[in-house]
Amino acid sequence: MKSIDSVRSEFPSLLNKDGKGNQVLYLDGPGGTQVPTSVINSVSDYYKECNSNTHGEFLSSKKTDGVMESMREKVSIFMGAESQDCISIGHNMTTLNFSLARAFSKMFKQGDEVIVTELDHEANRGPWRTLENVGVKLIEVKLLKDGTLDYADFKNKINEKTVLVAMGMSSNSLGTVNDFMKVKDYLKNHNALFLLDAVHYAPHFSIDVQDLGCDFLLCSAYKFYGPHIGLLYSKPNLLEKIQPERLVVQDQFAPFIIETGTLNHAACNGVSAAIDFIASLGEGATYKEKLVDAYMFLGKHEFELASYLYSELNKLEKINVVGQDFKSGKRSPTVSFVHDDLTANEVCQKLAKDNICAWDGHFYALKSIQALGLEEKGGVTRLGISVYNTLDEMNRTIQAVSKL
Repeated sequence: MKSIDSVRSEFPSLLNKDGKGNQVLYLDGPGGTQVPTSVINSVSDYYKECNSNTHGEFLSSKKTDGVMESMREKVSIFMGAESQDCISIGHNMTTLNFSLARAFSKMFKQGDEVIVTELDHEANRGPWRTLENVGVKLIEVKLLKDGTLDYADFKNKINEKTVLVAMGMSSNSLGTVNDFMKVKDYLKNHNALFLLDAVHYAPHFSIDVQDLGCDFLLCSAYKFYGPHIGLLYSKPNLLEKIQPERLVVQDQFAPFIIETGTLNHAACNGVSAAIDFIASLGEGATYKEKLVDAYMFLGKHEFELASYLYSELNKLEKINVVGQDFKSGKRSPTVSFVHDDLTANEVCQKLAKDNICAWDGHFYALKSIQALGLEEKGGVTRLGISVYNTLDEMNRTIQAVSKL
């Protein structure tokens, strides 16, 4: 098992310093993690060795074919999918969801209902709102003041009209890990599709889509140490049934049927390297076993740091930490807070002077910030823990916040 110092040595950006020689402290992982050298090299190596489009008869094209096949295979193992034919690639998660929404608009009919939650990122809310144009009703599950979903409300809103439930696995604004398995149980006797947004979940927890029983799952590689690529899992034979929009010259079967235009092959090579990086943190006889073990390692490390940060910030005057504490264990390592006197942006400006990278606002999870009455304060200040963060960095951050 690697030490955290060993892990940190793989990230060249962690050596960055400001003009005064102060090292940068990256707590902006929920907006996109830093990238290890192996990922950086894999992207540049693609351009050096095989920068050609797919399906040609010449060597560099065949190498690109290999890059893409290897990437789909690794992502399928990463997600626990039935095969690499379940893995589609897009510009980002939002674009893929809009593509699904356009396909659903041809299937769903007036009076059908789609369930979303107040906790979700707009990428898992906005695309489904477009279905209102064909008479579909959008139903929202309420967010409670403690930052968790109202599951009684959730259960009551599922009925014979429900055609799709789209929910996040973990909140990018508050760090809440949702009880998606409970919701799956609610759907047992209903003929509704189940879609999971794993963008904020995939960096911190292992995934097995077959255990989850979902029809679709989406995530973004740049949130787990890779390039900007959106990834979509679809159950076998499902994409062909929903018939997404595509060109007549596109392959008319999964996983290609939802992919538009030439893909970013260099970035896809980087996704493979990012998953390899995570696997390198674990031990096991198979690639999947290494990934599961790696998530146990990084999950424990991140949880310890985030729970410490949460408890220490909660002791400070004028600081109000938002969301659940870490006692339940159902928390991603994301800590958000508001200051009594300063807006979230003012807090981030002051932290930036200490070379601490933090985000402010609603992070496109606008409805959750509105539901908690925090929009007028400029949202929240968000601190996100990644595998390369340390206890010293937590103490440095706590000290900086205490001086606000």
